[in-house]
Amino acid sequence: MRADPIRAVRFEGGRLLALDQTRLPWEERELELRTAEQIASAIARLQIRGAPLIGVAAAYGLALALAADASERSLAAARATLANARPTAVNLVHALDLVADAALKAPPDERAAVALATAQALEAREEEASEAIAAHGADLLASARRLLTHCNTGALAAPGRGTALAVIAEKAARGELELVIATESRPLLQGSRLTIYELARLGIEHRLIVDAAAASLIAAGEVDAVIVGCDRVAANGDVANKVGTYPLALAARAAGIQMVVAGPISTIDPAMPSGAQIVIEERDASEVRLARGCELTLPDTRCRNPAFDITPAELVSALVTERGIACPPRPRSIAQLLRS
Repeated sequence: MRADPIRAVRFEGGRLLALDQTRLPWEERELELRTAEQIASAIARLQIRGAPLIGVAAAYGLALALAADASERSLAAARATLANARPTAVNLVHALDLVADAALKAPPDERAAVALATAQALEAREEEASEAIAAHGADLLASARRLLTHCNTGALAAPGRGTALAVIAEKAARGELELVIATESRPLLQGSRLTIYELARLGIEHRLIVDAAAASLIAAGEVDAVIVGCDRVAANGDVANKVGTYPLALAARAAGIQMVVAGPISTIDPAMPSGAQIVIEERDASEVRLARGCELTLPDTRCRNPAFDITPAELVSALVTERGIACPPRPRSIAQLLRS
């Protein structure tokens, strides 16, 4: 595959162009999104996904709403629509607050321009954060040559090279990487569809495994460290991430290897005391019953489909951010990152 950089979203010509991630890796198709409602729908349908990326997309959604109607009523309606698209990732709300606050300080005839400039600045900051995360994480994991990762945390999940996958890409660039083991990440297969797509483009040696194989490979000594992204980090260091992260942390602890979480500062929610208060999104049962339209079980089977789980802070070795590393992530070390 070609190695040119992935641009998962880009704003041009008065619209947001977004790579439809539900069609990857088989088809590279861009969506043309012109309203906040269309962007919210794309986020809810996981056509746009990844905590930092949906924050940026939502910021552009507010800018588009204000370009059509600069009233406070329009802003409030668009903000509510976008905020409800996915409840767990805190980046979404942070981005909306940032753009809305900036727009409301401007006269009505300048709100759309201010909102767009704020969204563009946010995207640029997230790209810079990605590069800093990559460097900090690669330094931390300098001796780890075989990494296991879960879900998708690359350029399809965050502006720039991503978060955890940016660390992996940086280690590969430094010649410090032997192998990446990627989980398939059921039920929507973000690992087998998206992470493998990115690793192949980057030319990084990799193996795909079913989710249930991860713990045994870790126990067998075939993994030097686990690195994942995050959708929300509570003030005490608890981590909400793609469902299946918690068992990886348990396996890493049992094997005595590092469990590293990578994400931008915008993923930390200081108002959330612990993971117990984080709302876990429960998605449609059809995602469990079906795989790309094919039935996997009886059609009337009742299912549970939590999109995320909570990994307790004591199971996390380090939280890597653009401002540095909380090692281990605890209330004091996280507070220091937020103040830096």
